[in-house]
Amino acid sequence: MIKNPSKLPLNRNSNDILKILNEGMISSNSSQHLKKYILKNKIHLSSSKIDLKKFNNVFLIAVGKSAGSMSEYVSKKIKFKNGIIVVPKGITPKLNKNTFEIINAGHPLPNYNSLKAGKKLVKFLEKTEKNDFVLFLISGGGSALSVYPNSISLHDKILVNEELIRSGASINEISCIRKHLSLIKGGRLIQNMNCKGTSLLVSDVIGDDVGSISSGMTFYDKSTFADALKIIKKFSLQCKFPNAALTILKEGVNGNIPETPKKVVIKNTIILNNFSCLSKMRQKSKKLGYKVELISNITGNLEQVTKMLASKAITSKNNCIIFGGEPTVNVVGNGKGGRNQELVLRLYEKLKNKKSNFTFASIGTDGIDGNTIFAGSIFSTEYEYDTKSYLKNNDSSSFFKKFGGVIKTGITQNNVNDIGVIIRHTL
Repeated sequence: MIKNPSKLPLNRNSNDILKILNEGMISSNSSQHLKKYILKNKIHLSSSKIDLKKFNNVFLIAVGKSAGSMSEYVSKKIKFKNGIIVVPKGITPKLNKNTFEIINAGHPLPNYNSLKAGKKLVKFLEKTEKNDFVLFLISGGGSALSVYPNSISLHDKILVNEELIRSGASINEISCIRKHLSLIKGGRLIQNMNCKGTSLLVSDVIGDDVGSISSGMTFYDKSTFADALKIIKKFSLQCKFPNAALTILKEGVNGNIPETPKKVVIKNTIILNNFSCLSKMRQKSKKLGYKVELISNITGNLEQVTKMLASKAITSKNNCIIFGGEPTVNVVGNGKGGRNQELVLRLYEKLKNKKSNFTFASIGTDGIDGNTIFAGSIFSTEYEYDTKSYLKNNDSSSFFKKFGGVIKTGITQNNVNDIGVIIRHTL
């Protein structure tokens, strides 16, 4: 899945890193993890088995970056009456179009098709009857792919998303605001569903908070309108948000708009997360002869994350560090890049001129890093370059395109955060 990085001479360490990352990418494929849960017209959960032949109609709703590949798998095992599949543009699932409506919507920012998807999902579920059953397949990216704003325009919804993405807020904080400006997120999607159902999820959220995976469309919400306003104040977004959005949140705080649902309606089961990939990467590293330290659930400001990883790389008794998670970048420049490429460039700054040489890489499992066509990058302290101007302008991708190291996978239809490797080799 990983193509060799451009212009970068490969040594043993970089070759090994690519092998380790490739193992992580293979294990991020959601379809292979469905085998445990989906049998012929049956769904096996940890505490129950659902015989779908008992229902009059079985429907499929799939939303997210992995929706296409997941739908392809389950449609071969389960006889569905029909369904709606919402995927990013450019994805064409191999499904019977007479049975499934496929909507290609916007990501990372919503578009008109995202709004169309949100409205269609609501109408679809309102028509369900008592002895029907709905299987939901939810994965990362659904927050943009399917939207139904509450009393604000699509244009304002897009502005809100742009500001949130640039703010440095965590996915949990971003989800809180999204849920309280939506008619489908935070469990609202299934409020008017008339039948039973279950939801299988691929987690792209640190800590696997189900309420933040695609903003918790099929889960209840623990946050409040007041929490959303606190987050806006925390990141000084008051003057950047549209007035209509701020008005909705204030109306909610004042009790004029109902809170998001606070009770469980259907069972939500996470079938795959970032740690699943890291575990496979650790196994591969050990097979290649490395002593491995695994660091999971990495989150927070990218600069602080870089300091932590660099410190670990220098002081660890192990010569290989596997890490994963999703740090946040406060974008101040107008360059090309993403959190993975910027992380690698910042690691280079922290680790160069040390007693050991280091090779390191970080990639997004969805194959897209920030506003680039690359998954991430790989680099080594063997080389001597000035990176300051690139970091100042959030322009990491331009650096790696010029000097080598960008990693390209193409769109993977997977999404379980970021994965990375650091290998130390003594001089």
